[in-house]
Amino acid sequence: MTAAARHVNDTGRSVSDAVVVVSDPWKSFGDRPVLRGINFTVSKGEVLCVLGPSGGGKSTMLRCVNWLETADRGAVWVADQRMGFELKGNHWKELPQRRLAEQRRRCGMVFQRFNLFPHRTALENAIEGLVTVQGLPRRQAEERGRELLARVGLSGREGAYPRELSGGQQQRVAIVRAIAMDPAVMLFDEPTSALDPELVGEVLQVMEDLAERGMTMIVVTHEVSFARDVADKVIFMDGGLVVEEGPPDQVLRNPTHERTKGFLARLL
Repeated sequence: MTAAARHVNDTGRSVSDAVVVVSDPWKSFGDRPVLRGINFTVSKGEVLCVLGPSGGGKSTMLRCVNWLETADRGAVWVADQRMGFELKGNHWKELPQRRLAEQRRRCGMVFQRFNLFPHRTALENAIEGLVTVQGLPRRQAEERGRELLARVGLSGREGAYPRELSGGQQQRVAIVRAIAMDPAVMLFDEPTSALDPELVGEVLQVMEDLAERGMTMIVVTHEVSFARDVADKVIFMDGGLVVEEGPPDQVLRNPTHERTKGFLARLL
């Protein structure tokens, strides 16, 4: 994998080495092809937004990045490691589950649903990985968790259980749980789709703050305004293929592919 040249992108954020390289993964479920060979690179500090219709392969692509879905062929690299494999001599060998779990720590994942433990408080949910996976002393983990919860506007809600939080607050806890592990890249799979409309903005604001802090992010979303304002690069996927990609102004304001034009016209 060749490192990207160090430069400052159009948004003024520093972009250096490639963090994610997606190299021609194909994936089928039974006889139904879902990914048909896609290629893109996300450099350090970049935000990539992925748009497209339902069933176009966006979520499957995202799950292939952290190898929650195994591609039938092709490869994905995260932070200079090929996901799911290690090189033994001249051959790639599949990793055992324990080693694969270690690789996945490089990817923070936020799903449509919040997946919080209902019997644990916001703080306990936020520090779960720090304590059980990283082995951080509980007092140190709690200090880190409180700091991050405050950053996303949840100071004073550390002791609340998920049932006592709004959907937007629960999603912010889920984001804290992911970023607490200090991942190389954050993966967001339609993080606002399960929220009431009035709660969407608070989650997008947290994601925008992460981008401003230099977090590398891949965001599957239908929030065109977020993609336009925050993304460094936008990809439009359909039928398991990357139909169009480029800077937000190009893809969102002046798309060249008819499929992209039709999709955006309906969305807007």
